Amino acid sequence: MMDWTDRHDRMFLRSFSNNVLLYTEMVTSSALEFGDAKYLLKHNPEEYPVALQIGGSKPEELARGARLGERAGFCEINLNVGCPSDRVKSGAFGACLMATPALVADCVKSMKDAVNIPVTVKSRIGIDDIDSEAQLLDFIGIVSESGCRTFIIHARKALLNGLSPKENREIPPLKYARVLAVKNEFPTLEVIVNGGITNFQQAKDFLKNLDGVMIGREAYQNPFFLNDVDKVFFNGSSREKKREDYLLEYISYIKKELQLGTPLKHMTRHVLGLFKGEAGGKKFRRHLTENSIRKNAGIEVIEEALQFVR
Repeated sequence: MMDWTDRHDRMFLRSFSNNVLLYTEMVTSSALEFGDAKYLLKHNPEEYPVALQIGGSKPEELARGARLGERAGFCEINLNVGCPSDRVKSGAFGACLMATPALVADCVKSMKDAVNIPVTVKSRIGIDDIDSEAQLLDFIGIVSESGCRTFIIHARKALLNGLSPKENREIPPLKYARVLAVKNEFPTLEVIVNGGITNFQQAKDFLKNLDGVMIGREAYQNPFFLNDVDKVFFNGSSREKKREDYLLEYISYIKKELQLGTPLKHMTRHVLGLFKGEAGGKKFRRHLTENSIRKNAGIEVIEEALQFVR
């Protein structure tokens, strides 16, 4: 979720559920090592529970990054070996690491030795020609020996040559049976499925055999999808909120951030899908997109956009 699930988006999404585990966008261990770690790890206590997702391939550097994440208050450190972007590939981490399971295991062990919170792994079902069920099971087996007990598996392989990151989220076919095979082979591991899940019934069906479901694009592009998630999955009470109610709650946060100098566009981009499929939704989205980029744009832009959906 690089460039998607920043701290502003997580504050917005948290209003839909008290229970779902949120993940940061991926932060590289080298950025934490040589950049402004305090800025990169900045978040709000209201986001909890929230996990820090890290990318990297140097065990000692990842350990130091994990330690920083634990000190910052994150409840889990997730090593991403599933991201297929060019930036990740050129840095020798992300999905290309699935070709070197022993290195991934070393990275996980180093991180686990450094922190007292869970260290998890997010992967694909394969990459390029490393694309069989047996190879996936070998990868999980080797990495789990390092002490990793939780694997979040995107049920598509990644094609590292010829497809863009967007195409890698859509073109390789979903093979959920591969994820189920991991659980069957390693019943004591926590196995969480990701990829192409767009409704609660799908999620409930997966939970009959798997330990969890991660939802990315649908939750971002259609956030009202999460309205009843606590009721359906966490025995919570029914929510009577409307789409506008969530936006009005978020406005109070936006006001505080504007006073701190955060540009409006950095926060409104996360609500563009709130009225997806609703009358006036396209006009709402267009107005925010075109006007939140103005210098000194303020709350009035959101109030104007709301007129299209009332």
